Amino acid sequence: MQNDAKITRKNTKGLHHPVGNYAHMTKIPRNAELYVTSGQIGADLDGNFPVDMNDQIKNTFQNIKTVLQAEGLSAENIIKVNIWAVQKIDWDYLYAKWEELFGNDYPSMTVGYISELGLPEIKIEIEIWAAKV
Repeated sequence: MQNDAKITRKNTKGLHHPVGNYAHMTKIPRNAELYVTSGQIGADLDGNFPVDMNDQIKNTFQNIKTVLQAEGLSAENIIKVNIWAVQKIDWDYLYAKWEELFGNDYPSMTVGYISELGLPEIKIEIEIWAAKV
């Protein structure tokens, strides 16, 4: 594999600037190893869910970091993020956690508001797609 083979992110010319902290396109080089997580949720280590949405967001990002680290991955390996929430997201708070993880090199992202997730206590679920070159 060539040394210049790497994951790249870009915003497409001729298209509006992203409305959030994400890239329009993420390119994965040939022969990259793909990783897909189950949706990570805001449970703590004991399996308890905080009532507060921001506390669930904080736990969810910690759980994402733990899953990535277990496979020797980091934020630079993330190629796609899907966020599902059952109530309005405090974007200032979520983006603060987002910036801690990504800096300003954002992956592609989709956000959906839905009526419920797998358990009534879950307020947010974040699925990660990653690739290792």
